[in-house]
Amino acid sequence: MLAYRVLSSLFALAVCAGAILRRDWTGLTQRLGGGAVAASGHHLWLHAASNGELASVKPVIDRLRTARPDLDWLVTCNSRTGVALAQSWGLTARLAPLDLAWVVRRFVRNWRISGHIAAEAELWPHRIRLCPGPVIVLGARMSAGTSRNWARFPVLAGQTMGRLALVSPQDAGSRDRLAGLGVRPEAMAEVVELKALYAATGPDPDAALSAAFPRHGTWAAVSTHPGEEEIVLEAHRIARTDDPDLRLILVPRHPARADDIAALIAARGWPVARRSAGDAPDGPVYLADTMGETALWYQLAGRVFIGGSLVSKGGHTPFEPAAFGCALLHGPDMRNFAAPAERLAAAGASRVVADAAGLAAALTALSDETAQHHQGLAAQEALRGATDPDLLIDRILGLLSHAPTARQA
Repeated sequence: MLAYRVLSSLFALAVCAGAILRRDWTGLTQRLGGGAVAASGHHLWLHAASNGELASVKPVIDRLRTARPDLDWLVTCNSRTGVALAQSWGLTARLAPLDLAWVVRRFVRNWRISGHIAAEAELWPHRIRLCPGPVIVLGARMSAGTSRNWARFPVLAGQTMGRLALVSPQDAGSRDRLAGLGVRPEAMAEVVELKALYAATGPDPDAALSAAFPRHGTWAAVSTHPGEEEIVLEAHRIARTDDPDLRLILVPRHPARADDIAALIAARGWPVARRSAGDAPDGPVYLADTMGETALWYQLAGRVFIGGSLVSKGGHTPFEPAAFGCALLHGPDMRNFAAPAERLAAAGASRVVADAAGLAAALTALSDETAQHHQGLAAQEALRGATDPDLLIDRILGLLSHAPTARQA
């Protein structure tokens, strides 16, 4: 553990220094396990790195909240956008504590933690070792490279992985690597593709949005990153030469970048209409610079471009737009969703584009409402989950059956 203590301390110093330079005293306090504390009762602690990881486990969390309404939840994330998303779901959320032993002890004591659920690759040794209740990993992801790094510290890996009460791997490779690092056979659940459990639900668009965005004549670029908005806007310009009424809903991954993106829109001579400002949804582009509303945009757009795939970010989830029956387009980098992307490609249920011209051509090819509908149905079928999650839910509920509730002092 000594080597890990040194490394985690150096990482903590860098995080704290960054918060101090930004004068982010609230963030610094939360990172050190301080700030607001639980007045009474116990909390089940859910941690996810950011928006994507949080969204991936939401279907399971929703089922658990329905089954155990007596449990109080505390969500932590590494990013403020993740915190904001959790809060938009009505959950108590804050920045995650640093993985230092004294910080974790303070955090667990202040919030009276009764159990811990981690999403995907968020395996932090002190959090796992010092949690007084069961530790569960949902959608567990372990790459070959990360596995090799863990294997360099066999004692730490054994202590950490052996402490896990339940691990739900997201693919067979992760399952085998986690088992090799020390996850006990009885703790290993079946492979469950949690993202495939996403249900197409959300608030219905109001009359103004529905009138402004006819679905067959609207496309959305969702979770875009720096370097992609320029490509998206150029593709929109080209596509509008064939369809002058084409509308674009532009949804950046990080709404804090909205000012820069608005400048890109204005530079093309288009009026800037921002969701966060309450602007009327007029003009060729609508900048959806808010959190937690992607379900709304999927309902309005018959075609969806998946962001993070034209730049080196590995792409974002195809499951959510597919659940709404959207025709899917994405760039060549979908390594974060390699297996689903392969299934989509094999079924002819997505279109891969490499640049603005290719994206524009794909949009034009899918301008017909029937074509959009057929490709959306094909995507739904290709991404349909193969494993029933009920067994996993039952196992989690069994582990939580003895967890103290929010109402117990």
